[in-house]
Amino acid sequence: MSISWLRAASIGLAPAARNGDHSASRRALHARSAPRGLRVLLIWSAFVGFVLLLLALDLGVFHRHAHVVSVREALGWSAVWIALGLAFSIFIFFGYEAHWFGLGGAVDAVDGLVNNGRTAAIKYLTGYVVEKSLSVDNIFVIVMIFAFFGVPAIYQHRVLFWGILGALLMRGAMIALGSVLIARFHWILYLFGAFLILTGLKMLIVKSHGDDLTRNPVVRLARRLFPVTDHFHGQRFLVRAGSDASHAPALPGGVPERDETVERTPVGRLMLTPLALALVMVEVTDLIFAVDSIPAIFAITADPFLVFTSNVFAILGLRSLYFALAGLMHRFRYLKVALAFVLMVVGVKMMVARPLKAIFGEAFNFYLLGLILAILATGVLVSLRRRPDAGDPHTSSRTHP
Repeated sequence: MSISWLRAASIGLAPAARNGDHSASRRALHARSAPRGLRVLLIWSAFVGFVLLLLALDLGVFHRHAHVVSVREALGWSAVWIALGLAFSIFIFFGYEAHWFGLGGAVDAVDGLVNNGRTAAIKYLTGYVVEKSLSVDNIFVIVMIFAFFGVPAIYQHRVLFWGILGALLMRGAMIALGSVLIARFHWILYLFGAFLILTGLKMLIVKSHGDDLTRNPVVRLARRLFPVTDHFHGQRFLVRAGSDASHAPALPGGVPERDETVERTPVGRLMLTPLALALVMVEVTDLIFAVDSIPAIFAITADPFLVFTSNVFAILGLRSLYFALAGLMHRFRYLKVALAFVLMVVGVKMMVARPLKAIFGEAFNFYLLGLILAILATGVLVSLRRRPDAGDPHTSSRTHP
């Protein structure tokens, strides 16, 4: 699968040049094919290394010690992550325009356009906006998970950090699989489009409701495989029965509480803490949400590099966005309605991209970006103008785990 994905990323889903001197094209392709694959591998490796560096700095330097993240700090970091995501569009523009590291020059299977600098930048920004807005819907469920397990605010950043790292790995695997499927079976684009339309309709029709996570099959499986402590033991996800860690207080400087599960568990056996269950549920939630968001980005472009990078930058800022918006999520009553329409719009676009290209020309991707921004802005503005009711839902309208 990895070889097929690299071939789709380096060569593109269809060659850009169809006419002209075929012998010259073959000679040029032969001259470039070997180094181009290496250059594509280099840019992918460099980007992944850059992301790992950002994550290492985040956890090892800026958030080395557990602390409660203030709204002011969260807003500052949100601005940093958003600025990085938007700034990367500049690299996309020049990289695809000048074909740095073998980027661009291929026909996009979604709309039949060659991804030059301008087209690639618009698709990247559109994908970034869609993924960022859908990640906000993720916050609704994370708020519910942390409230259900009673995760102390001081440890929430740690759960989100490892949760997002796992989310990046899962989404990378799903994007690789999606790229291979689209390269081999073009008709799957229409299946993705229909799925997005149905998902959007479901978000409009199905009412949100709180779930008892103790009955969740993943939580029940985790409890069956491992004993779970009654209380938090610092910021640990795992402890061994009878160890000093199993008697650690829930909060720094606190008094250790009696943990009956620890007392009746054989000494030395590995145990999960409630913090680990919260992490598991965050991972499961993102996996379920990715089933919506990955087809949504493939509705915009089939270019694996654009799909992956826009996803990564949208997800990287999720932690800061959570701390900035967690206490205000009930105010965005109509944001989920706007997200439903966004999913339906990109689903329709995925199914009729070629006719839209014939009607509006290459600028139709720019119009799509404007339409998505208008829908999201309308949802936010209408929500802020309406006084929240006491019965407003605080959870997502998408199916919870």
